[in-house]
Amino acid sequence: MENTILGIHHITAIAGDAKRNFNFYSNILGLRFIKKTVNFDDPGTYHFYFGDEIGSAGTILTFFPWGDGIPQGRRGSGMATEIGYSVPKGSLEFWIERFEKYNVIYNKPAEKFGERYLTFLDPDGLKLELIEQNTPDIREPWETDEIKAEHATRGFHNVTITLNDIKGTAGVLTDIFGYKLISKESNRYRYATDTVDQAAIVDLVELPSEKLGHVANGTVHHVAFRVKNDEILMHFRAKVAAAGLSITPQIDRQYFHSLYFREPGGVLFEIATDNPGFMIDEPLEDLGKGLKLPAQYESRRSEIEAHLVPIN
Repeated sequence: MENTILGIHHITAIAGDAKRNFNFYSNILGLRFIKKTVNFDDPGTYHFYFGDEIGSAGTILTFFPWGDGIPQGRRGSGMATEIGYSVPKGSLEFWIERFEKYNVIYNKPAEKFGERYLTFLDPDGLKLELIEQNTPDIREPWETDEIKAEHATRGFHNVTITLNDIKGTAGVLTDIFGYKLISKESNRYRYATDTVDQAAIVDLVELPSEKLGHVANGTVHHVAFRVKNDEILMHFRAKVAAAGLSITPQIDRQYFHSLYFREPGGVLFEIATDNPGFMIDEPLEDLGKGLKLPAQYESRRSEIEAHLVPIN
């Protein structure tokens, strides 16, 4: 199998209150809640996964909801600063009306790279965009009672990374991941891979005097890139190490296998596999319904469940 990066696998961010986070993404934004588990490094807190019906790579937004007592993050240099979702053309007006109804903070529609987009903030201040792609996005949307296919999100369009100097990060994208610079607008450089049709874009914004961001509540924790299987994962581990970057051993994340490294601009990158997938511990129709624990914490289930806020 060809050794390629297949665009964005998932994006993970930090939130405050778990119920508020769940309500916003499942009810207001209309994503499917596909997995309720815990932070493997801190089993006293949740790890939520939202996506399409089956949790397809390129649709998966995950959160560590650490509670309202955590410090507020700050967008800045050395971090992923915006998450872009693809929506059908002509749907932004629906979303503006919906954001007005639910008191969501948003900006009026604007345009970049010839595409209309709508910027908004989630309840913790995470910055997201809804983007009307010029090319049709044929991914099957998850529908809810209030959000039907003609308006629903399709998954990621792009992620934006803000940097003082893009050179090192661009080098990782092009020399290791196989991305190419496809367009430029002012200080925004658009990189894309041609191995997939969607979730294929990374925008690098260069702001030489921008202060370093602070990763905490309302910010992106890391960006994960997709590979097909473990063999290809380890191929990229060798490539990253050969470039002189420190990278972790393979880590089992229950639903995928991962490597982590910090790229030269300071952003935490992950490379994650398609296997084994989200149906490994519950069937399609039950995704997100039960609390799923990794094997090492199953013996502590009662203790963990007593500590976590119930989410239905």
